[in-house]
Amino acid sequence: MELNPLPWQLELWRRLTDLQDRAKLPHALLISGAHGVGKQVLADALAARTLCRNPRETACGQCHACQMLKAGYHPDLIRVSPQEKSRQIRIDPIREVNGFVAQTAQQGGYRVVVLQPAEAMNVAAANALLKSLEEPGERTLFVLLADVPSRMLATIRSRCQHWALGVPDGEACLPWLGEMLGDSHEAAFWLRVAGGLPLLAQELAAPEARGLRQELQELFDALVRGGEPVAEAARLERQAVERILWYGIAWLEDLIRLGLSGDSDRVRNPDLLPLYRQAVKNARVRDWFRLLDYAREQRRLLVAGGNPNPQLVLEAWLVRWSALLRS
Repeated sequence: MELNPLPWQLELWRRLTDLQDRAKLPHALLISGAHGVGKQVLADALAARTLCRNPRETACGQCHACQMLKAGYHPDLIRVSPQEKSRQIRIDPIREVNGFVAQTAQQGGYRVVVLQPAEAMNVAAANALLKSLEEPGERTLFVLLADVPSRMLATIRSRCQHWALGVPDGEACLPWLGEMLGDSHEAAFWLRVAGGLPLLAQELAAPEARGLRQELQELFDALVRGGEPVAEAARLERQAVERILWYGIAWLEDLIRLGLSGDSDRVRNPDLLPLYRQAVKNARVRDWFRLLDYAREQRRLLVAGGNPNPQLVLEAWLVRWSALLRS
């Protein structure tokens, strides 16, 4: 568990800790932002400081509470997320939360609930959480994390103070990313591919993710050259369709930027420019918009647990790609 915020979060961190030190921090926070901006790290650092017995600018890291956190367990911290193989947070874990906040803190300090992604709560779970958010008892802190807060129930959002994390300035996060990847040039490339989101850049630079990206680049090239889309889809049957669609959406957005502006400096994946230019010749921008809408909707359904058949989604999407590339 991280005890310190990330470098680009320091200004926001100072505002949060100032409120906390003046006993003005609300009992329920909603921290939102795109995947890869560092919401989890910020929430972990705040939870650690809240539970720490000798907090300074951050958690001290030495007290019994901090040692428990480092060991992976603290009796006054509960985390809620979708259970394995589920896309939703259902009512049973929220009932556990309600019981947890009704009890006295075992260590005599705060009770902290970290829930993510908050938009994954189904209606029953969200309604069950409302009572605890309305009457949390003393020395209770809820931290809800959301990629897309608009998908949460409005009644939940209204009971939280909302802190939105934007895409950080490159100068603030490139040194950190360069240190993580061990190469400043690599860091700049992957940060661009990730749309400025440093933790996502770190994910995309990992060997497995690089391998999938290379596979998709070869598939895209094959489709441009007239490859059969269903056969190409079969090559990817063991890969996560959500991640494949994420790449596809990012590449479609690049195609649209290039098609509308002709400015190659605006694309996020500059190494794909030769393929983009060929694709732009073969289809109209409005057709790429339609395909983008389709990909976004299919990914939304997959993420929300709508249960579409992933392989059929992938095949249908690639058939549409192929049709545009051959038009």
